[in-house]
Amino acid sequence: MTTTFTSHNFFMKRCIELAKLGAGKVAPNPMVGAVIVHNNVIIGEGYHECFGGAHAEVNAINQVKDKSLLKTATIYVSLEPCAHQGKTPPCADLIVKHEIPNVVIGMQDPFSEVNGAGIKILKNAGSKVTIGILEKQCLELNKEFITYHTKKRPYIILKWAETADGFIDKERKENEPQQPNWITNETCRALVHKWRSETKAILVGTNTALTDNPKLDVRTWSGNSPLRIVLDRQLRLPENLHLFNTKQPTLVINEKKSESNNTLEYIRLDFNDILITNLLHLLYKKGVSSIIIEGGQKVLSSFIEQNYWDEARIFVGNLFFKKGIKAPTISKYNVKPIQIGTSNLFIVCNE
Repeated sequence: MTTTFTSHNFFMKRCIELAKLGAGKVAPNPMVGAVIVHNNVIIGEGYHECFGGAHAEVNAINQVKDKSLLKTATIYVSLEPCAHQGKTPPCADLIVKHEIPNVVIGMQDPFSEVNGAGIKILKNAGSKVTIGILEKQCLELNKEFITYHTKKRPYIILKWAETADGFIDKERKENEPQQPNWITNETCRALVHKWRSETKAILVGTNTALTDNPKLDVRTWSGNSPLRIVLDRQLRLPENLHLFNTKQPTLVINEKKSESNNTLEYIRLDFNDILITNLLHLLYKKGVSSIIIEGGQKVLSSFIEQNYWDEARIFVGNLFFKKGIKAPTISKYNVKPIQIGTSNLFIVCNE
């Protein structure tokens, strides 16, 4: 078939669309989409649907009814086909087995066990390999996977909501009920739950756990709830908080003890200048590829000051608290807000 650069873009865009269907289900593996084209017609497509499941290339090849067409087809893949035996066989070997002559790849895999090895297998077998189609979009698609494997830590998302006058919480009175002071609307809160469903972990500090009594789960969206992490240095938090229910795994970082009890795990770390570094190393070892830092102000500011963040998602509501706890400071200049009802969302990347 004759494939122009424009059609390369068209089919790679479809790969990316398919890959996104695996959001929140495949981590710490990457999201990958694959499309098989014969005479400019898609004859098979697939994506990596769940962690440990078949890869995108396998699902796409399985969808092709007439396998003889594969010998004159092109397979588009958003990420370099794997070359190692993991939970599934190497996809590069599968492409070679079916003698697919043309392979178009969005980006090379940064994972050390692949990183060019899949491309080498394909080229050695005689396949024509084209690399770097919509590479920027493919990199954006798997920024969490890339960060996890290149920086050896989770992709870090800072998230908070602040009032129009720059506060994240009101001044709390003694014996005030444990509940959040909502700043944004229900649509914004549903979006936060969508983000939670796509992220491996979520973290709060002791004060946020005490004042808001958050559940940190997924309720207004479908999907899995993240691993809950709370920093509780002296184990001050009462057991009746939502964080300590058994509905999802919870990790308590403290200076007192290390022990596990069903879904609840206590891990002792020193609360010193390298607490965040040690915590991120621990989460990397546990396979946590992404994390949302939800507060409070002291915890968020610590991540900012130590430059441990990749992205900040900041809601700004139309309320005025006049006094209370000031919001963390990150420059939002030159960032175009996304309007969500009466609130604005600023997404700031740490470049």
